[in-house]
Amino acid sequence: QLQIVESGGGSVQPGGSLRLSCTDSGSPGFRLSYYSIGWFRQAPGKEREVVSSISRSGFDTIYADSVEGRFTISRDDAKDTVYLQMNSLRAEDTGTYYCAASSTGLAYFDPRIEPDYWGQGTQVNVSS
Repeated sequence: QLQIVESGGGSVQPGGSLRLSCTDSGSPGFRLSYYSIGWFRQAPGKEREVVSSISRSGFDTIYADSVEGRFTISRDDAKDTVYLQMNSLRAEDTGTYYCAASSTGLAYFDPRIEPDYWGQGTQVNVSS
């Protein structure tokens, strides 16, 4: 099965940038390129929310209003990796960021449908 690994989290000051990466651990026969990918985050005391997502083809992307214009999602199927470039970070972007894979292939992650696979998460802290 797919084993998702996130990386790139860390601590940054407001206005700074981070790039998160989502890849798979190399399970034979499973590749991220077979799935649509979503980046979710969960802040302390809050529910998990979808931040951005990309279709299997890479042609369609969706962003939460709160990150539109600041975050960019992309995928490099040759490297079997999905990136989330986060610029102009704010304190409210703090949280644990999770990568999820959906076999629907659609950019839209229906909240009624559980993604097929989740990563363990990477922590992002934005503070001065």
